[in-house]
Amino acid sequence: PGMPLKYFTPEWYLTQVLMWMGNHSAFMELKIQPILDRAGIKINARVELFRGLLSLALEKLSSDTRRLLFDDALFCHLVDEVLQFERELRGTQAYPPALPGALHVLLEHTVFQKWLTVERKLALEKVDALLTAEGAWSSQYRDIADVDELKVPDCAETFMTLLLVITDRYRLLPCPRSQLSFLALQRELVDDFRIRLTQVMKEESRNPLGQRYCAVLNAAHYTSTVLADWADNVFFLQLQQAAVAEGEEVLGQLGIAEAGRLASLEGSVFDGLLGLLERLRGDMLARLLDAIMRDIRDKAQPYCRDRWLSLPSQLDQATMSLSSSACPMMLCFRDHLLQLQQLLCLPLFQSCWQGLAERLDLFIYQEVRGKRKGREGKER
Repeated sequence: PGMPLKYFTPEWYLTQVLMWMGNHSAFMELKIQPILDRAGIKINARVELFRGLLSLALEKLSSDTRRLLFDDALFCHLVDEVLQFERELRGTQAYPPALPGALHVLLEHTVFQKWLTVERKLALEKVDALLTAEGAWSSQYRDIADVDELKVPDCAETFMTLLLVITDRYRLLPCPRSQLSFLALQRELVDDFRIRLTQVMKEESRNPLGQRYCAVLNAAHYTSTVLADWADNVFFLQLQQAAVAEGEEVLGQLGIAEAGRLASLEGSVFDGLLGLLERLRGDMLARLLDAIMRDIRDKAQPYCRDRWLSLPSQLDQATMSLSSSACPMMLCFRDHLLQLQQLLCLPLFQSCWQGLAERLDLFIYQEVRGKRKGREGKER
């Protein structure tokens, strides 16, 4: 209210500047540049025109930006338009990368801090919305078997897409220190998402075999997998080197050991988060396996009470067969494996069946066999 319409539409004058550049580019190269060359003047006519037009746009942007600092919606709109303008300037118009563009307007301290604050606020609002959405813990690809191998819930996929969009926005910034500030924001958002996953896990811990609990486990695994892939990305490796050089104030105090790992590329800027996500994943898997083993132990009671001394000798049997008292236990094991295969992504399912096999081995050969030996020894 009370703000002139011109502050609502920075795209109008930014688009106009791009049109002037495009419309006059050929004229400057074909008509003006030969005149400068014959006069021995070492100036690129097209670039000089672009610099003059850009200075007009920057003057207007600087004025508008200060006026919009207290209106989040209009400020965000201006930032979006400046980022788009920069892409067009560097891409379509081939403005030299060595020359400053429009992004320097956003790097002024007050403006940049406002940008970070608004980016954090909007990101947290989006996380709130995606975690409370109706299909937050379902996969949009659940009906497409070939696509849904990771069984990623919508909330996790949308969250990682949000981080990717943030990366694309600050990737253009010419200052590594400013990029590191956004990286710190991304790390903060990932840790917040991990805490939210932990909260949902605790709410569902009474039913670790439920769909939602397994969806949280898939989300933690997917987030960890994507971050591990990003750690090998050239852009984040460059930020890693920048973090070693000047990132202590931005990423937090780096210990000597951590700084050494980052400098040698043995670690990554996401190592701390990956460790926390792995701890969450391990804790959830342990709860899941404990619940299954409790069910298996319950079903194994008839088998545990079998009197082996009264069973027919193996020499008297033509073929070996499973004891009928062990069938409920093995059927329970089979049913849970089928359930896990349907609910968990393949890497998690493999971890589960291997963990279950080890626990079942220990249960049969230590608990069942040990108790029977003790009981039958007393009978003898």
